Amino acid sequence: MNNILNYQSSEYDCGPVSLTNALRFLFERKELQPDLLRGIFLYTLDTFNEHGECGKRGTSKASMSFISEWFNGYGCIRKFPIRSEYLSGATVAAAQDGKIADALRANGVAIVRCTLGEDEHYILLTGLEEDGIALFDPYEVDPSYFLTESSSRGGVRVIDDEPRRCNQVVSEQVLDSTGKNDYALGPYEEREALIVYNVNTEKQV
Repeated sequence: MNNILNYQSSEYDCGPVSLTNALRFLFERKELQPDLLRGIFLYTLDTFNEHGECGKRGTSKASMSFISEWFNGYGCIRKFPIRSEYLSGATVAAAQDGKIADALRANGVAIVRCTLGEDEHYILLTGLEEDGIALFDPYEVDPSYFLTESSSRGGVRVIDDEPRRCNQVVSEQVLDSTGKNDYALGPYEEREALIVYNVNTEKQV
């Protein structure tokens, strides 16, 4: 049985929570080993704020790139069916003919860096819908926020009954924005994504 997906415990842990949510989505609970989960928290929350406080600027792009290679190494050494690919730049896009959409069609997931409010934020993309991409945002907010005129979340559909898969569907236009609106992937040169597969359930597309 797969786990339900988790929300953040602090203002800073969207990176490791999205990574563990990727594993919770792709694998059954009984398949996940403690050293795999331990590694995620060992190598994330690696930044420092202006006061020198560790982790208070979240997880760096360098750490996400490393985790991708670490997943692949873990899969080889432990014979665990995980495969990962790190993307950056213009290859990170929500277009239907892009690498991320292909990964979702192949039963993979993608952890992407986007904008939330005024901050950079990691979310988990889990599938394709007619009106956008299904995702799980680990930052829990009051649902009424989506309905306010001051919200920059046009193109967002709230999902409240699929805790093992997603909590929102966001349009391709919103995600592919190069601006600073909520869920925008932002300028192409700043984009990154970590694609993860369960090799046993990965489809060829």
